[in-house]
Amino acid sequence: MAGSLRKLSGKVAIITGASSGIGAATAQLFSKEGASLSLTGRNEENLKKTVENCDLNGSQPKPLLTIGSLTNEDVVKSLIDNTIKTFGRIDILVNNAGILETGSIENTSLEQYDRIFDINVKSVYHLTMLAVPHLIETKGCIVNVSSVNGIRSFAGVLAYNMSKSAIDQFTRCVALVRVNSVNPGVVVTYLQKRGGMTDENYEKFLERSKETHALGRPGEAIEVARAISFLAADEASFITGANLPVDGGRHAMCPRIYIRFYN
Repeated sequence: MAGSLRKLSGKVAIITGASSGIGAATAQLFSKEGASLSLTGRNEENLKKTVENCDLNGSQPKPLLTIGSLTNEDVVKSLIDNTIKTFGRIDILVNNAGILETGSIENTSLEQYDRIFDINVKSVYHLTMLAVPHLIETKGCIVNVSSVNGIRSFAGVLAYNMSKSAIDQFTRCVALVRVNSVNPGVVVTYLQKRGGMTDENYEKFLERSKETHALGRPGEAIEVARAISFLAADEASFITGANLPVDGGRHAMCPRIYIRFYN
């Protein structure tokens, strides 16, 4: 049992978007499993809270923190360079950082489209491109955090849907290094609130999720983190190019229009 609990011992993991939600939960789980962490996020205070909640033993170094937006190419480069300088290797890359904004083809501007794709797709491409030589050397792996929106179409979030479909295709296209993605459904991370939902509508949205998800509830960040951990570990050594729904069966349900929740 002790060995399975430390299944990432000796591994160095980069986790983006680690200041909240799925990224923070993944960092905390990876720390329990023995990984050395290189974490990045835009909110320094929240990123430090993530570290405070990590379960480090005496043999694990303090996590390396990189503050900044991954749309900044210098931040991406320094993340890779400083990880190698600090730990000497990269074994796992978790591409989790992303944003959600609302809009249809009628009202999504090119500026908004670019903003969504810059963080959700371009930064993933750039970071993966720089990490791959190190991952080839360590026979490491990548886990991309996509969405059920990459599998199914949902009204009111056109560019976000497209960006997550792009991540799913990217996962398949670069799978000669072991690369997989997870596709969460609605997870209680406040992503939708940051995307423009009011507090009242967010509560209604979560309540509605009990009907739109086969398991009758939204997910928790730790449930997605466990799937990421599985795909990053040796148990998944013969899995690559896969898109794994972690969505309580949302992808298998009839579509529901939830645009009314965004005001």
